[in-house]
Amino acid sequence: MRFSPGAALTLVACAFVAAQNTPKLESDLVSSHPIHDKFTYDVEWRLIHAGTVVIEAYRTRADLHLDSAGLVTNLFKIHDVYSADYDPSYCAADWTMDSEEGKRHHETKVTYDRDQKRASYLERDLIKNTILRSDSVPIPTCTHEVIGALAVMRGTSVAPGQITQIPMSDGRHAANVKIEAQQREEIKTPTGTYKAIRYEANMMNGVIYTRKGRAFIWLSDDERRLPVQIRLKMQFPIGTVTLSLIKEEHP
Repeated sequence: MRFSPGAALTLVACAFVAAQNTPKLESDLVSSHPIHDKFTYDVEWRLIHAGTVVIEAYRTRADLHLDSAGLVTNLFKIHDVYSADYDPSYCAADWTMDSEEGKRHHETKVTYDRDQKRASYLERDLIKNTILRSDSVPIPTCTHEVIGALAVMRGTSVAPGQITQIPMSDGRHAANVKIEAQQREEIKTPTGTYKAIRYEANMMNGVIYTRKGRAFIWLSDDERRLPVQIRLKMQFPIGTVTLSLIKEEHP
C-alpha cells in the first residue's frame, strides 16, 4: 500500500493491534462482543476536522469507509474503502483497499494462503490499468490484518506495564508486532468520558510500515473494550492524526 495521506488516515483508523499470550477459544471470542459492531469516528488533523471514518465489523468480515471533509477535501479529496475477510478466530483470509485520493485511483489486494503460509500483495492503478507493485512474504499459519487484530485486542486484557505480540502482515511485510499497554487515562469524546487504557502498537519504523512514527489506541477500561480514541504520530508532512469515537452502534 502506497503511504499517501489517505493511507495514513486508513492506517490510523484500523491498524491498532494486540494479542493474548495464548489464543482464546472461538466461543470466547464470539461471546465477548456483538456480531455486528459499527463505530463512527471524527478525524482531526492539525486541529481541523479532516474527515469521517466508519468501521463495521461482522462475524467474519469487516468494512472501513474513509471520506475526507472540509479543507482537506479542497486540498486533496480522499475516498477509501477497505474490506477484509477472516475466519472466526480472526485469522486473515484476504483484504482489498480501493483508494481514490486526489487524481489517483488505486486498488490493493492481499490474500493469505494458510496452506502455503504466504501472503500475496498486488497493487494496481485503475486509471492506467497497470500493475504498480506485486510481492509476497512468508507468514505463520494464522496471521492478522489490522481490523481482525483489533477484534482480537478487544477480546483480551493486557494490563498497564505488560507487553505482548501478535503476528501481522500487510502482504509486503510480516512480523510479530509488539503491543505495549502503557497507562490508564481519562478520554473525552463526543460520546462521553471514558476511563481507558492507552496501548502502543509498534508496527512503524520498518516493522510492518517503513514510515517513522508511533501508533496509539485507547480502549475503554471495562468489559466493552471500546476503541474510543486512535492516534498516529508521524513526521512532516503528515504529522498527528487523531480519531475520536462519535457514535457506537450494534445494528
